[in-house]
Amino acid sequence: MKHRTALAIPVLVGAALVAHVLVPTPGPADGAPSGPPPTAARASPSAPALLSEPAPSTTGTTTPEQAVRLALDRLGAHRGRYALAVEDLTSGRSAAYGSPTSPTETFTSASIVKVDILAALLLRAQERGEQLGSAQRQLASDMIRASDNDAAQKLWGEIGGRQGLDAANARLGLSSAHAGQRVPWGLTRTTAVDQIALLKAVFTQNSPLNAASRSYLRTLMGTVDKGQNWGVGAAGSPGTPPVLKNGWLPDGTTRLWVVNSVGIVERAGHSLLVVVLTDGQPTQEAGITLVEHVAAAAVEALVRTP
Repeated sequence: MKHRTALAIPVLVGAALVAHVLVPTPGPADGAPSGPPPTAARASPSAPALLSEPAPSTTGTTTPEQAVRLALDRLGAHRGRYALAVEDLTSGRSAAYGSPTSPTETFTSASIVKVDILAALLLRAQERGEQLGSAQRQLASDMIRASDNDAAQKLWGEIGGRQGLDAANARLGLSSAHAGQRVPWGLTRTTAVDQIALLKAVFTQNSPLNAASRSYLRTLMGTVDKGQNWGVGAAGSPGTPPVLKNGWLPDGTTRLWVVNSVGIVERAGHSLLVVVLTDGQPTQEAGITLVEHVAAAAVEALVRTP
């Protein structure tokens, strides 16, 4: 049977440096069972309550960063911590929240690293003047669409493991802190800023990935399994298919969750790259809710910034 969840490997989620102030709120302390979220509840990601609310008031002197911070502060208290980065490819505006610009403010990647693994594999094929074979394409499809861990492990070996990922990331514009640790691929550390750099390599022409490689990655991220299409897609216009990759990982020690989501959304005529990284979540579902509310609020604020 294929593994369709992120790695269930114990990790000290709370040991990372805090990128956002921990604010306790009432809620369950136990973690949810491992596995993808219920399909019925997440078949069509959206955050209608947030998107229907008025955006924070802005003036001519309000910066994109300030507008996004105001919108996120309005969400109120939450459990754990999170970092966000968003870049509007249409207007050129961008914003970050949760001190993600510091190289020490990292989060466990979980299965979002699978986008990086496939990008590294495609770069390797380009350098050799080759195309992915049918077996590689099947593994890539399983890894991105179904978040299959066995497929990811095989492709991790094909790119040369940590060294191969580090070499690819140097070309893709990610910092040296992204991989490089002596841990399984699902426990690599990353920042929201590095994830934006990776998304720019996947979704813009200013990339070492050629047009065919970028199109292939986008197609896979745009056709993830129905039960995995939650996350940053909630920030897109209603009815817009999500183009994303999610990662979720229960910590066997603290029974808390890492829940991450990265992708591109269309909103009000804008194309935006969106990254939300979290940890210390009391349940998987709580993490999903936080990711979706944060993404929706930030995107709405950014596209309305004068």
